[in-house]
Amino acid sequence: MSFTDRELQCADCGVTFTFEAAEQEFFAEKGFTNDPKRCGDCRRAKKQESRSGGGGGSYGSPRQMHPAVCAACGIDTEVPFMPSQDRPVYCRECFNANKQ
Repeated sequence: MSFTDRELQCADCGVTFTFEAAEQEFFAEKGFTNDPKRCGDCRRAKKQESRSGGGGGSYGSPRQMHPAVCAACGIDTEVPFMPSQDRPVYCRECFNANKQ
């Protein structure tokens, strides 16, 4: 298959960038079927954001913590889920001790 350079528009910043034939060949070898949506600068920024962003389930947002009291030692702690009254909640140290 023959590839030729194509001009694409970045979905983030709107700048026109060149999707080079060599890049298209690389994409094809990897099995990628979609064209890139972002220019190189925006791709790097997005990757950096996801590396330095908060932990947790949703990208770029820090994990929400909820206050709780450890059922084993009674100290105040925070957990990444909403505690319920029918199940015990443990601090990190007690949880790790019970896990083993």
